[in-house]
Amino acid sequence: MRKSVEGASNSFVTEDSQQCAVLTDSICAHLLPRTKQILLSSDSEAVVPYPQEPQNLDDLSPASQFSLVYWPHQCKVIRDRIEHIDWIPTTPEPLYTTTGLEMTPPYQTPDKGTVIYLGEEANKNSCFMYSQERGVCPLKQIFHQKEDNTLIFEARFESGNLQKVVKVNEFEYQLTLRTDLYTSRHTQWYYFQVSNTQAGMPYRFTIVNFTKRNSLYKHGLRPLLYSEADAKKHKVGWRRTGNEIKYYKNNAGQDGRQYFSLTWTFQFPHDRDTCYFAHCYPYTYSNLQEYLVAISKDPVKSKICKIHILCHSLAGNSVYVLTITNPPKSGKGTKRKAVILTARVHPGETNSSWIMKGFLDYILGNSGKAQLLRDNFVFKVVPMLNPDGVIVGNHRCSLTGQDLNRKYRSNVKKFYPSIWYTRNMIKRVMGDHGVFLYCDIHGHNRKQNVFMYGCERKQQAKAPYMHPRVFPLLLSKSCPDKFSFPDCRFRVQKSKEGTGRVVMWKMGINNSYTLEASICGSKLDCRRSTHFDTKDLESIGQHFCDALLNYCVHNKETQGIETQHKIFQVLEPVKKVKLPIAASAKQVGEDFSSESLTQDAKGSHEKPSVPQEAGKSVCRDTILSTRDNFHSPSFNLVSQKMKKHNGKSVSKSAEKTFQYLKGFSVIVLFEIHQRIGFSSVCWVSWSSYLKVLKDIRQMVAVHQQCWKIPRCSAAADSNVADTRTGVMELPG
Repeated sequence: MRKSVEGASNSFVTEDSQQCAVLTDSICAHLLPRTKQILLSSDSEAVVPYPQEPQNLDDLSPASQFSLVYWPHQCKVIRDRIEHIDWIPTTPEPLYTTTGLEMTPPYQTPDKGTVIYLGEEANKNSCFMYSQERGVCPLKQIFHQKEDNTLIFEARFESGNLQKVVKVNEFEYQLTLRTDLYTSRHTQWYYFQVSNTQAGMPYRFTIVNFTKRNSLYKHGLRPLLYSEADAKKHKVGWRRTGNEIKYYKNNAGQDGRQYFSLTWTFQFPHDRDTCYFAHCYPYTYSNLQEYLVAISKDPVKSKICKIHILCHSLAGNSVYVLTITNPPKSGKGTKRKAVILTARVHPGETNSSWIMKGFLDYILGNSGKAQLLRDNFVFKVVPMLNPDGVIVGNHRCSLTGQDLNRKYRSNVKKFYPSIWYTRNMIKRVMGDHGVFLYCDIHGHNRKQNVFMYGCERKQQAKAPYMHPRVFPLLLSKSCPDKFSFPDCRFRVQKSKEGTGRVVMWKMGINNSYTLEASICGSKLDCRRSTHFDTKDLESIGQHFCDALLNYCVHNKETQGIETQHKIFQVLEPVKKVKLPIAASAKQVGEDFSSESLTQDAKGSHEKPSVPQEAGKSVCRDTILSTRDNFHSPSFNLVSQKMKKHNGKSVSKSAEKTFQYLKGFSVIVLFEIHQRIGFSSVCWVSWSSYLKVLKDIRQMVAVHQQCWKIPRCSAAADSNVADTRTGVMELPG
């Protein structure tokens, strides 16, 4: 069956039933609830589950698809609906600065202290069995008398995560997080409620079962606090809290596994308040449903955005796919390339949903740029790939206990439905329209800034628009205070071969990326040492659209899309290339072949030439570094000493580096340390350049990864005005 939509213009926004489990024109249409039952053949987490027939749900009243949230049957969920207001701090919130006086509370064994909260043994079953709506309603856990000032903890709500709380003393509590369901691993995400508070008292919380050795809490990340009293009285939402923050190895290791603790002190703002703590800004499955309902009810947005059900998860929750584009004008059917975006394959990376929200707000807006993008592309968006994991408060896995971002090569449709249907949908779109760009949005728990992972071959295509480094570079220019191009990586590691990025690249999508946003904040420009808030995260999605528009320009003559880079400008007829300092070789690396720079208007290639005064050698005093000073991963050549050429200082820093472009490009840049605040360009004769090139190639011949972007400080580039440019002459 194929459902028709009004007008031929929407032919590419309908979905075949073979690709989508359910197709709806109205997203408020009633869907029959479905569940699945899974049994594992052994206790191993790596085995493949085998499904049985779905178990019928108990009498459910009719409701729209957006009111149904299914939980594993053993999960007990409170009836209260947890809601938070949106709020942006007036100034960016600073990272915590260590004092060296932070305490490291020891792990308290079970026989010490008083257990005041204990989550249900959701992991007592080795696998997911079946689901039901909302789950069982539990009683409020109260382990103390009415006059007691002991805090009351709760996490049995959507996306909540807290397993156990031990009261150490009057104002100190030891917390244990719940591992991902049906696993014994993955403790990072936390989100819980605290009530019965006392204002102004020095509380200390210590989470004792983190498993990662490195953490952004070592670099200033602070927990999030939300006060219902502040939200009601002052319209203040999530804000950063915590002093004496310390992340350290504890003494709780067992079975050869090492655990790490996070401790912090704080004060509650009000007496008898209800507060929440979270690792990052929560964004639940219900939040997504509310957002999609608002789109469906908007008379303008609903015409350009069609919301379908891509498939259903193991628990029966809907996985949505959005198709966004403008109807072709004058009834002409244009074959538009597709842009694919996905998010929340890892449930604990909630910042990816905020970036996705920013992208959707922008692309569904009425700005001229959004209109132009919708005129030229069809956007396929899967905003939440792992709704089950989001609902139960997992950090990384689905209800199979597996990381879905390692399952893109799997053909087991019944156990990884969102991944299977997404990959199948992309295959079909590639055949029908072609895919211009694919991007999977993630959060990163060990690095700051926003950056991208891409894929490139050893023999990369020479056309600039075919190079996978171009789009991340443009995004860094669109968002210089948050996005760091030097942090981007383009190596395809064997351990990542099952990820969406690599699988889509091997399917033929050259621009295939993972967008990573730090859970913490930025190290760049004016945002150095500050946290990201939700507005910052949403702006990343908006800048993504800007970069996409800069990457592509509409060619009216060919009635299609031509990609262009706005990095180099070829000048006539002197054969000079104007290189903006902000896009120097330090960042560009091998992004653009010299053939594109020396190509004339007719497309022919000429041997470049360089004017040079007789009797003068150019850059004669340049001294190459020794092999020991050559850092092959970043391909930096560190000069050994300062020299002057023609009375002009070439370099004044012990960290000066010079780069060159691969092939027949001839730039040698001396990038001055960021404290100097400027860059200078050194001109190299053709013979000198060939000698330099030969020496460098000999040094890098043994290195497996050739021509990588150097890892350097993005702040150094940001201090250089775009107006200061160096003009190089091509040598002959």
